[in-house]
Amino acid sequence: MSKVDTNATASRTLSAARNRVGAVDAASTRGNRSRARRQAQWVAWGFIAPLVVYLVLFYAFPLYKNIDLSVRHYTVRSFIDGTAPFVGFQNFTEIFTSSTFWPAMVNTGIFVFVSIAFQFAIGLALAVFFFKHFRLSGLLRALFLVPWLLPLLVSASTWSWMLNSDSGIVNAFLEAFGIGQINWLTSPHWSLVAVLIANIWIGIPFNLVIMYSGLQSISADVYEAASIDGANGFQRFWRITFPLLRPVTAITLLLGFVYTLKVFDIIWIMTRGGPATSSTTLAIWSYQLGVGSLLPDFSSAATVGNVLIVIALIFGLAYARVQRRLAA
Repeated sequence: MSKVDTNATASRTLSAARNRVGAVDAASTRGNRSRARRQAQWVAWGFIAPLVVYLVLFYAFPLYKNIDLSVRHYTVRSFIDGTAPFVGFQNFTEIFTSSTFWPAMVNTGIFVFVSIAFQFAIGLALAVFFFKHFRLSGLLRALFLVPWLLPLLVSASTWSWMLNSDSGIVNAFLEAFGIGQINWLTSPHWSLVAVLIANIWIGIPFNLVIMYSGLQSISADVYEAASIDGANGFQRFWRITFPLLRPVTAITLLLGFVYTLKVFDIIWIMTRGGPATSSTTLAIWSYQLGVGSLLPDFSSAATVGNVLIVIALIFGLAYARVQRRLAA
């Protein structure tokens, strides 16, 4: 064999060895990357596992049980021994054809939308007012938080005393101006108004805090530019403040809707849903069916609760769709 052939053979051998080493290194690199990826996935699952467990235990499982209650006929006995028969949508049919359903739906709609309208309008007005940073503004703003910080039991009991027909301070004030006595809590025409007043008073601080935080995120340079262009106070609010508060407004209204939809304690303490069904909402009706009667109807109560869940879900999906359109 010549020297040239020997060199060529050695070169091919060396090249093959290098290729094998490169293949081994590449395989080792891929293996390391795969192990690193698996480790990252396990770490990610380790962080998300507590949240998943929490959602399953406190959201998914109660929702499943509530749905199961609504499609079976539960009595006190069957609730204990678990022998309730499957009835399908019979409970929903009974709820929708009940004489209480439409009064409760109308009262719920009035209670929710009137409360949100007044809470948001007054909260926004107060937020704009306190944004001027005048003397004692911080103290006054803190005092406005008191209704929000008080336990609902205390707030509802206080309003029950204030609106009492015989000894309430509200009727005493009205009589001082020559206005006759109003049976706020015992009249079918005024009971819903009474609980609305109390709920609006309680919800104003929440809207004040959220909208005030939104105002702080707006740059002062925008207002200075508008002032230079000759915009007055109303124009600055309508064309600058209100549009820039749109994301904050949307989440405030959604949270207010969900919270107000499930309000129970204020109405129950003040009127117990009466007289008759004049202040009965879906939340009150669900409680009356499931707990507030001598013969509890757990299945019907769960069915009304599912109706509330569906209503909240519809508005939540509508909010998500609107936000997606605004972001597009």
